[in-house]
Amino acid sequence: MNNAHDINNLDLNLLVVFDALLRERSVTRAGQTLGITQSAMSHSLARLRAFFDDALFIKSYRGVTPTAKAEALAADIHAIIDAVRNRVLSQAQFDAAQARRTFSLCVTDMGELVFIPPLLNRLKEVAPHCSLHTLQVPPQQMEATLASGEADLVLGSVMNAPEGLYQQELFTHPFVTIASVKNPELGDTLSLEQFCRMPHVAITLSSRSRRAYDSVVEDAGIKRNIAFTTPHFLFVPLLLDHHPEFLATVPQSLGSVFARHNLVKVFEPPIALPKFSLRQYWHPRFHQDRAIMWLRGLVKETFLELPESMR
Repeated sequence: MNNAHDINNLDLNLLVVFDALLRERSVTRAGQTLGITQSAMSHSLARLRAFFDDALFIKSYRGVTPTAKAEALAADIHAIIDAVRNRVLSQAQFDAAQARRTFSLCVTDMGELVFIPPLLNRLKEVAPHCSLHTLQVPPQQMEATLASGEADLVLGSVMNAPEGLYQQELFTHPFVTIASVKNPELGDTLSLEQFCRMPHVAITLSSRSRRAYDSVVEDAGIKRNIAFTTPHFLFVPLLLDHHPEFLATVPQSLGSVFARHNLVKVFEPPIALPKFSLRQYWHPRFHQDRAIMWLRGLVKETFLELPESMR
């Protein structure tokens, strides 16, 4: 007798769709993550609903909300996806030229501006059917995000990175101090007196810590006049444009991008500052995953080819 709930009637791809919907809480975003159209997502959701005889995901003002049954299924379905990805697929070779996969990277807004464009160019060359998805998470959620597979890699300079994660240095980058091109006081140089006197913008990446990204300035014994803090690198040039009296100390790669758009003048800081190490981080659960191994190699290769000003 035919059983509608026989395993032969369940397409494994539907579980991948379920897992993406549960993570993204949006049909559109889940489709983008999986690299399929919204129409295909809607069709898959209809098949899931028919198989499980439940609505599973209900429309809400933010996207979709899982039903009680969907939440009850979540852990088991995630375990199935995890087993297939890490115990089955990871044993096969990864064919970048033929693969259709969306890779997820945790990066700051600075990373999106500076590093994602060259990485996309390389991906287009060697893996034309693959795509990138970026997300931002607080540092305290970094390990959980990597462990769940929501992100494949974290790229950045992470202070106090969680123990147990694998990491690889991509390059070290120096700091520069930037000022608005409208700043009437600064010429071609920046003195220590000006640096200490003028108000500064500082980047603070963690909501749980007031320690700034460029806190090496204070570590060097200099007390700045910090007028404003923000978690957004890309807001800095706009703020300097509106407040030309402000300074900001940022990675050289970011200062170079802003300077190319004639937004800022770039100065060598009037004090000796150590370089920051930019690294890629991944979870031990995915250390042998062939696709992630390939991605790590691509990231390392791409960063080695960046011009010196970008590093």
